[in-house]
Amino acid sequence: MTAELTPDFTEQLTKNFDADPTARLLQNAVATTPIDKVAIDRRVVTSIDHSVSELLDDWSATNQEKSGRCWLFAGTNLLRAGAAKKLDVKDFEFSQNYLLFWDKFEKANFWLESIIETAGDDVDDRTVALLLDRSAEDGGQWNMFTALVEKHGLVPKTAMPETNSSSNTHLMNRDLSVVLRQAARDLRKRAADGASGEELGQAKADVLTTVHRLLSLHLGTPPDSFVWQWKDKDSGFHRKGTMTPQEFAAEYVTIPLEDYVCVVNDPRHPYGQTFTVAHLGNVVGARPVTYLNIEVDLMKKLAVEAISGGEPVWFGCDTSQMCDANLGIWDAKLFDYDAIYNVTSDLSKADRLLHHESLMTHAMLFTGVDLLDNAPRRWRVENSWGSEKGDKGFMTMNDNWFGEYVFEIAVRRDALPADLQAALEQEPTVLPAWDPMGALAR
Repeated sequence: MTAELTPDFTEQLTKNFDADPTARLLQNAVATTPIDKVAIDRRVVTSIDHSVSELLDDWSATNQEKSGRCWLFAGTNLLRAGAAKKLDVKDFEFSQNYLLFWDKFEKANFWLESIIETAGDDVDDRTVALLLDRSAEDGGQWNMFTALVEKHGLVPKTAMPETNSSSNTHLMNRDLSVVLRQAARDLRKRAADGASGEELGQAKADVLTTVHRLLSLHLGTPPDSFVWQWKDKDSGFHRKGTMTPQEFAAEYVTIPLEDYVCVVNDPRHPYGQTFTVAHLGNVVGARPVTYLNIEVDLMKKLAVEAISGGEPVWFGCDTSQMCDANLGIWDAKLFDYDAIYNVTSDLSKADRLLHHESLMTHAMLFTGVDLLDNAPRRWRVENSWGSEKGDKGFMTMNDNWFGEYVFEIAVRRDALPADLQAALEQEPTVLPAWDPMGALAR
């Protein structure tokens, strides 16, 4: 049955709108002002300040610029506090560009392996189409961060500083996508013509040679070694000598990354179970991206305990929802869109995941929490959007936003209850490549 829009129907809608003085007033406002400035609830804004009872950060916020490297920034921000303390410096940054280079190169190899694996499927197959859409993404996940550090180590920012393309990845990604999609066409054709695994492997190696050249031109060549020397906060000079990236990571990563696990809150699935997502990862041969699903109240408890113990917390969320970046605040009721549009929004967290309304879009770092009667009321967040937004680059999240839009945190395995530690040993359920929990933080 087809029900087309009739002139009578649309005419009546227009009459109804014109007869509503509130609608006309809002039309005047929205026609000349961004909707979020009209919809923002001033009562929420004025109820928030940036103070918290438990505060860890005494360093400057970082800036990912025009790139999708938030997950790398959040990861290195987690590590830099310990490194700065060991170096006796006020502030310190690991090179995010160094990790970006190796992530891009490893991702290209991982992606080409997936193309070869799915070469027998139609090019319009949903998984193949998704792979082709995601040929050169910046984003990542916690396990992808640790895989890079474990394999390639770390260097200080001075050993591999930012370039134009690391700070603005669009054009590099555009050109890398062309190289990889052309390679996908050629590899699929070779496979269809009966090429052996060895022949496909050599063809992939040829593509990776081009990828390495492209990345080196845009990002610089990652150092095999460098001379490390620095001045401490009292201007004392230190020279460690020549170090490799692996040696530098072993010396200045002060927390046991291998002991961290990623826990998520996904109400679509049973709690206490693990899952992964097909074709999700960056380093071939690394531990797979695995999630343990837990209730959100337990996730909050784990985050509070880590912060109270002196350790920031890496987390992933949907920062596109109910956020004012300039003010640096998140609240589940920050914008009253319902009053403007005369609707009732009642999608649950599970509904939003199921109906493509929400997914993890961004990774940041919890560096503080405000506790009242031992319960969190708001959270302090280190973002990677520079020092101009929020409280010199640090943001404030009301606890109601955490429950709705935070999806995952990285915690030490031994912080989990015994039954959940045991659950980590189970074989994870594999979700399809297009599942929203396979989204990459940018």
